[in-house]
Amino acid sequence: MMLLFVLAFVVVCAILMALLFIYITSVTYAKVVRFKEENFYLNPKSGEKEPFPSIEDEPTVLLSVIVPAYNEEKRLPAMLEECLHYLEEKLKTNPENTFEVIIVDDGSTDKTTQIGLGYSEKYGSDKVRVLTLSNNRGKGGAVRLGMLSSRGKQLLFADADGATTFEDISKLQENLQQLMKGQTRDAALGLVCGSRAHLEKEAIASRSLFRTLLMKGFHLLVWLFAARSIRDTQCGFKLLTRPTAKLCFPNLHIERWAFDVELIYIAEYLNIPTGEVSVRWMEIEGSKIVPVWSWLQMGRDLLLIWFRYTTGAWKIRIHS
Repeated sequence: MMLLFVLAFVVVCAILMALLFIYITSVTYAKVVRFKEENFYLNPKSGEKEPFPSIEDEPTVLLSVIVPAYNEEKRLPAMLEECLHYLEEKLKTNPENTFEVIIVDDGSTDKTTQIGLGYSEKYGSDKVRVLTLSNNRGKGGAVRLGMLSSRGKQLLFADADGATTFEDISKLQENLQQLMKGQTRDAALGLVCGSRAHLEKEAIASRSLFRTLLMKGFHLLVWLFAARSIRDTQCGFKLLTRPTAKLCFPNLHIERWAFDVELIYIAEYLNIPTGEVSVRWMEIEGSKIVPVWSWLQMGRDLLLIWFRYTTGAWKIRIHS
């Protein structure tokens, strides 16, 4: 009995020491690391490097589409073809539907940047720009730097695999307009998440029991510790207003897969209106997520998000 008591005491002390270490080593306010060369994009037609704008600047287009891409030379072209075809058709019907697409190459070792520059040359760098990161940051870090370099009144981030049908952005835009009602247009806040929750039964039917339990456990952790307004936090198709991006993205600490959860956590903390809209989605080969390991990592990050914000180790800086 005494041995069990000693073992329990040692375990509790070890846990407390680990939590204390996490608290002490946490950076209170998020820091955006950006290397000098990441402040510029290449204009393929002139061959000159030109500076990206800032999220602090006034918007000059209606929509910015941020596409984080890591070694996506095979999947990126199909996504861009669908995306740019839709946006060009919308522009033809209404000249106010201006847009830009920012491809954020997250330290790729393949030809992702070259493929992006090909589209920039075809459509012009006013419509398509490539932000090449000096090293791999993770999806969250890539999305954040793309957002902070954008010109849009509305900002969408969309996965490079093209798993979500791009024209479903119209559903998100309709929902965003509903969230913005009663707010001053230039200062309106709102975040709309594309959702695959309606596909959950089908997904469960095709998964093993172990993977299903992991998925359910992850969703439970999200609801308990982070985000309660959104069922599907991980769908890579989210639309927000410029003021929302200006508030949320400078505060992001997580740069890997769980950044979506922290983004929604921050939005809920700041009482930003959120919405969730069903989108068409299909599995595309080549996913960078390793099912079991990635979910375990995200589960760990969820607990750390909750612990750090709850204890004040992380804080949210509110910009005007």
